[in-house]
Amino acid sequence: MTAGVAEDLGQHPARAVDDLGLVHEPGRARHEPEHGQHALDPGHEAILYPLGMGVLDTLGRPLHDLRISVTDRCNFRCVYCMPKEVFGRDYRFLPRRELLSFEEIERVARAFVGHGVRKLRITGGEPLVRRDLELLVARLAALGDLDLTLTTNGALLAAKAKALADAGLTRVTVSLDSLDDEVFRQMNDVDFPVARVLGAIDAASEAGLPVKVNVVVKRGVNEGSVLDMARRFRGTGHAVRFIEFMDVGATNGWRLDDVVPAAEIVRTIGAEFPLEPVEPAYRGEVAERYRYLDGQGEIGVIASVTQPFCGDCTRARLSADGKLYTCLFAVRGHDLRALLRSGADDDELGAAVGAVWERRSDRYSELRTEETAALRKVEMSYIGG
Repeated sequence: MTAGVAEDLGQHPARAVDDLGLVHEPGRARHEPEHGQHALDPGHEAILYPLGMGVLDTLGRPLHDLRISVTDRCNFRCVYCMPKEVFGRDYRFLPRRELLSFEEIERVARAFVGHGVRKLRITGGEPLVRRDLELLVARLAALGDLDLTLTTNGALLAAKAKALADAGLTRVTVSLDSLDDEVFRQMNDVDFPVARVLGAIDAASEAGLPVKVNVVVKRGVNEGSVLDMARRFRGTGHAVRFIEFMDVGATNGWRLDDVVPAAEIVRTIGAEFPLEPVEPAYRGEVAERYRYLDGQGEIGVIASVTQPFCGDCTRARLSADGKLYTCLFAVRGHDLRALLRSGADDDELGAAVGAVWERRSDRYSELRTEETAALRKVEMSYIGG
């Protein structure tokens, strides 16, 4: 650990500060509250915390987005994320005691807001398998005027959409890789029908939630669904994001030959529906956006493989068990849970977050080679997309 980090965090005689700049106090641990203790009590006021000044990493990139995984479990077994042959009956998922409580997640999120974060995205696994998730949404919505979003496979969304909207969720992203029911069932590998996801999208819209649709495109599997997706959602107000198949984790069998380049996707759609590019809404926006010339909405492409955007990446990721990752393709995280459960206060937590970001130098996609692709990277189901 550098002296600068020690000074930032402060020296505590009874605590050890590790090489990540995190404070540990042996013998102390705060256990997760029992179910029901996460709820905001009737007297809890929605305090708007001041939005903090930004912190920059070693490449001058600000911290703008935090993606929060609330579980490593999922009710799908998508072939590009949680293949059934790996995540089967005997797979050991995180026990409940190792998950961050809603209170702990709120504290971490507040620390990130203090460093300039303006967007919080709740992910998984599948976040809606976490019980009473709307209670967490209410806690996060109370942190300030933020873009508070959720990514889901849609299986449980219809029943939860109104509660999530009422709690303060600002929009939702639904993963839907094909409108062809046979292809969709093959990709989710649990025989889940596409009609129920489409119904969930309608339910979210009726609840007042703007909806985006994510499509992971894999060569030889669902590239034939690209035009169908564009046709289906044109004019609905639901933007579709087409995502190149990425080498996240080490279990999805990624090969470069399976990647359908974003440029090919844009050409395919543009041949039927003429498109024009849209300027980014902010630095670090993931998708390259295109609008239909006839005014019927827009699409986006996320080209992490063929057109890396590391230079403008402003995202941090929090795993369900409290590890901070500064890249989707990381091989190790920074343990914030140990800090949270050692009795550290909010100032110490904020200092640790800032210290990690200031040392950040990740740019995996720009450096991607056969060697880096073979690294034992963290799984997407654990870190969130």
